[in-house]
Amino acid sequence: MGTAKERLLAAAARLFYADGVHATGIDTITAEAGVARKSLYNNFSSKADLVSAFIDARHEEWVGLYRARASTASTDSGRVLAVFDAYIDHANDAYAKGFRGCGLLNAASEFPAGDPARDSVRIHKEQVERLLAQGLTALTDNARARELAEHFSYLVEGSVTRAGLDGTPERLERARDFAAQMLDDL
Repeated sequence: MGTAKERLLAAAARLFYADGVHATGIDTITAEAGVARKSLYNNFSSKADLVSAFIDARHEEWVGLYRARASTASTDSGRVLAVFDAYIDHANDAYAKGFRGCGLLNAASEFPAGDPARDSVRIHKEQVERLLAQGLTALTDNARARELAEHFSYLVEGSVTRAGLDGTPERLERARDFAAQMLDDL
């Protein structure tokens, strides 16, 4: 069952993804987690602190999916495509209200520019682009790798957004195919 903190974070993750950060109240989170309201404040100083923990946990979850995919890739191109595969894996998870796209982008959209939650999501997306650049460096020079990483980042983010609107991973799978074709041309 996990500690109260783990249950609170898991409940918040499910509810934030399904209903949104601002639409999800503390009482709903504590009821879903099966803990008293005081437990939330014993583990998180505020809802903002819980949101920050959610973003960090979601980021680590995605990084774990990526690392698992990258570790089984047998080529440099396969390690680049592991970024797409991790998003596809994410899209194929079971969600209470269906796949709605990137949980981090969904959360970021609820906060104004400059908000710490939004900045945390930006940092995650920058790390994804760095992972793409690292993989691409094995296939081309550094300047071209950075340029392609930015291009692939747009491809990933656009396709995950469209996949979220569609509720299926098909757009991500097509984006992966486009990226594979581009890698074949290097």
